[in-house]
Amino acid sequence: MPESCTWPGTDPLYIAYHDTEWGVPEYDARALWEKLILDGFQAGLSWITILRKRDNFRAAFEGFDPRVIAQWAEPEVVRLLQDEGIVRHRGKIEATIGNARAWIDIEETEGFSAFCWRHVGGAPIQNAWQSTADVPAETEESKALSKALKKAGFRFCGPTIVYAWMQACGLVNDHVLGCPRREACAALAAPKLAT
Repeated sequence: MPESCTWPGTDPLYIAYHDTEWGVPEYDARALWEKLILDGFQAGLSWITILRKRDNFRAAFEGFDPRVIAQWAEPEVVRLLQDEGIVRHRGKIEATIGNARAWIDIEETEGFSAFCWRHVGGAPIQNAWQSTADVPAETEESKALSKALKKAGFRFCGPTIVYAWMQACGLVNDHVLGCPRREACAALAAPKLAT
């Protein structure tokens, strides 16, 4: 018998995230960037840790406006390293500033959303996993997108981080067969975008 996604466990915040956000196709360039940055901060930690701190991150990082963050330098890094409400990791904070600059370059040339979505052919990949245990940690698409992001100047965007982000942003639908959110997320996909 197919199961629902088991990874949220019993944590109400995690369940709400699964039931309302995870796997919903995201097309907004700034929102895609915010989620990629948060997935980078997750490296070495659990996603629930980041989810619990997400509002603090949004406040500390000026609403994740890449055009603001791209102007930051050492004083902002020092400020953020003193902020107990976020994950205080110099490398990740500095990477966020560099990633904001890389985002601007992509956004001004082809659009960050189009850049991301072309790596899945312009529409969400609809997987059909029997159980959470079947879901891979990375795929050929996440490897290719990770490589493209790194070439564009992004950091903290390895193929595993990128695949978690692709799942979260609905570039792939990895709700398992039997999960009520699987069909709901599939129905939210926009018509295929030009690639």
